[in-house]
Amino acid sequence: MSTENAGVPKPGRVMSLPVDTSRAVPVFTPRRPPRRPAPAEQRRPPYAGRAVVLLTGADVLAATAGAVPLGEPVRAAVALGPALAVVLLFNARRGLHRPGPVTTALDELPRLLPHCVIAWCVATAVLVCVRPSAAPGWALLAAVVTVHLTCAGLLRGTVHLLRRRNRRRHPHSALVVGGGAAGRRVTAALHDHPEYGIHPVGLVLPAPAPDPADDPSPPAELPVPVLVSPEDITRAVIQNAVRDAVFTRGPWEDPRDAALARLLVEQGCTVWLVHAEPAAGAGPRRPDGPDHLWGFACRRLDPPPRHHLGILGKRALDVLVAAVALICAAPVLLACAVAVRWSDGPGVIFRQERVGMAGRPFTVLKFRTLRPADEHESATLWNVADDRRMSAVGRLLRRTSLDELPQLWNVLRGDMSLVGPRPERPFFVRQFSKAHPGYAARHRMPVGITGLAQVHGLRGDTSIEDRARFDNHYIETWSLWQDVRILLRTAGSLFRHGGS
Repeated sequence: MSTENAGVPKPGRVMSLPVDTSRAVPVFTPRRPPRRPAPAEQRRPPYAGRAVVLLTGADVLAATAGAVPLGEPVRAAVALGPALAVVLLFNARRGLHRPGPVTTALDELPRLLPHCVIAWCVATAVLVCVRPSAAPGWALLAAVVTVHLTCAGLLRGTVHLLRRRNRRRHPHSALVVGGGAAGRRVTAALHDHPEYGIHPVGLVLPAPAPDPADDPSPPAELPVPVLVSPEDITRAVIQNAVRDAVFTRGPWEDPRDAALARLLVEQGCTVWLVHAEPAAGAGPRRPDGPDHLWGFACRRLDPPPRHHLGILGKRALDVLVAAVALICAAPVLLACAVAVRWSDGPGVIFRQERVGMAGRPFTVLKFRTLRPADEHESATLWNVADDRRMSAVGRLLRRTSLDELPQLWNVLRGDMSLVGPRPERPFFVRQFSKAHPGYAARHRMPVGITGLAQVHGLRGDTSIEDRARFDNHYIETWSLWQDVRILLRTAGSLFRHGGS
């Protein structure tokens, strides 16, 4: 699969915000003089702050209290270490250190319970290995989990209560991003209900305002000014110490929304997505969390996690699977090389420049399925699936994706991962980044031989926009188990001859 995707797109819209001076108004002046904000590069990440410290401390105290029923100090100390490590890791992974506007301890109990059970089961296993005679019975283990969970609920509930009171007294200034009735309703709800600790100081229109005749909702006087230009938005963020940005639709749905989201994140804002319009006819779905803003479901749009343990795990999986696959596939590699040499002559391996993680170029390796006329054709010719110059061997290799096998060496070298967004040539990366929102964001993750888009059939002449959406969803929801699932689905698709 040497070239893949839809036809070359036409030049896209410039990712800049519209300027409509006729609707611009002076920046809203808050009722309290705001604190002078720190520069964006010096601000803490959106999820950092006192809440993280307090909730982590609550987890430590709860685990310590849970170890008390074990009795003997040495046994309690040996068991507490692994239990505490597992609890902190799991809670951080599930976002329990990054509370939403109305999070309570009761909302967190369904997630805290399995974490406590797993943590003390691991602690018991460690205790059995160190001191077999000191292993607790089932009744004692249940008591430990009960004490731990009870203390965690009480301590975390206290932290959430104090946090909500503090935010009511000192609300965060916020911008609401969204035009039409949805933006007005969310802005009015936040303005009328300060208990969420989010005080709107402006409504941002990321696109030209719709014609009033096309808006089915009656006109309403907004309690905040309307901001339309990047200059007004930046000035509002600085003068009002804005710390939250509430989007009424996904920032990835439009290039201008994506540009605005980047602008706000660079200013140090936390980005929230509010579902202002329920999906008509949609059945119940599992919510991302209990957070809401006066009935509008909301969730925080955090950057994808970058845990060192996860990165090491992904790299270890890449090296292990790629090494085993190269050894097991050695006869197949040899057969492919002989077939290419016999059919197409010298030059079995095809080398081509691709763009990898963080935009760094690298040389990808593939079995040659077509000899291009020159370097320019190799770099700019989009799809060769129907090229008559391709031999029968080349078509077979592409249809079965066997031409991709040499990329296992790229994985061992660290140029690629087994799973990730597919790499593309620099010529097309420049075009797609201009035309499709979110395409450039794919390079936050190592590129891969296969990916979430590929296992959903987005190979060959398919939509670039759809691919970018799948790739960014993979990055934002990445887990090691997701990589394993994609590899298994890819292995199954090889038997269906789904290559391009």
